[in-house]
Amino acid sequence: MSEIPGDLKFLKSHEWARVEDADQVRVGISDHAQSQLGDLVYVELPNVGDHVEAGNACAVVESVKAASDVYAPVSGEVVAINEALGDKPETINEDAYGDGWLFVVKPDAEARDELEELLDPDAYAELIENDEH
Repeated sequence: MSEIPGDLKFLKSHEWARVEDADQVRVGISDHAQSQLGDLVYVELPNVGDHVEAGNACAVVESVKAASDVYAPVSGEVVAINEALGDKPETINEDAYGDGWLFVVKPDAEARDELEELLDPDAYAELIENDEH
């Protein structure tokens, strides 16, 4: 199992959120999630300008095995998407916490509370461990 970066927060559905400069939140799926899905072949991302709601599906990742919804960890406006994934969805398999990010959200005012509700890396590691037993 790969290391879980300490600066991330997680949803129980295996999405990660990284708070960045300018109060933006970069979102992706965890290394655990991509390894469970297998080779990714297609990614459907939200559009820049879309408003996403915490806990709601806003993207799809598709592997040779299954299609899986991606849920927004915070509510806000999508300000960037990882367009490179259109041609190379396997980037998520190769670098889930780096180049394999999905989109960036400029959080709404209440999003600070939403971020507080997400799992820290230790709690997420425990969740994965419990999943595997």
